[in-house]
Amino acid sequence: MLPVFYSGMLLSLSLVVAIGPQNAHLLRMAMTRQHVLLTVVLCTMADAALIFVAVYGLSELGTLPRWIHQLLLATGVAFLTVYGWAAARRCVRGLQWMRHHQACAHDDDDDCTNSANAVRLSRRQAAAAALGFSVLNPHAWLDTAVLIGAAAVAQGQSAPLFGWGAATGSALWFTLFGALACWLGRRLATPSLWIWIDGLVAATMGLLAIALTGQLLRM
Repeated sequence: MLPVFYSGMLLSLSLVVAIGPQNAHLLRMAMTRQHVLLTVVLCTMADAALIFVAVYGLSELGTLPRWIHQLLLATGVAFLTVYGWAAARRCVRGLQWMRHHQACAHDDDDDCTNSANAVRLSRRQAAAAALGFSVLNPHAWLDTAVLIGAAAVAQGQSAPLFGWGAATGSALWFTLFGALACWLGRRLATPSLWIWIDGLVAATMGLLAIALTGQLLRM
């Protein structure tokens, strides 16, 4: 039975490790040390829910009406666009602050500030964002969950064990990734780092939104 469990774990890890909106959001939260445990727990629980929905039937998603696929894609595009735009604005503000700081340092201006304008989220906002990146991500439904569901079906009666392995892999990844990002954030916390992170988040979400829009237009 262990090979089935580990097969599910490895498949889940191979799918979740890629930098997507969920990981990009967790990276920013961990590097800025905002509600990290809450974000990790909610991402893990949402992934586990999707995995078990997949194990018990989401592999049949391909037979659902086209309008459901279109709705998922449109929702994902809207969500990614809003958060991608917010990250881009933070990145631009950070660049403006860096230029202002350099100019002030050159002029020896005592009015200069030593910190960029960081956006802090409340617990409710952090929870909503974590669930949004987990549940409103069409790739999680149309790709990850379907692949795990199809692989689970191939396991026959061992499908639930395969699902538990996949959920365990997801939990391991989010826990280790969040801990590593926290560790790095404590040692590499500089304004320029947050600018790079926001740029990465904005680019990731923007590219995904464009890709999803292309899929939507082709349907």
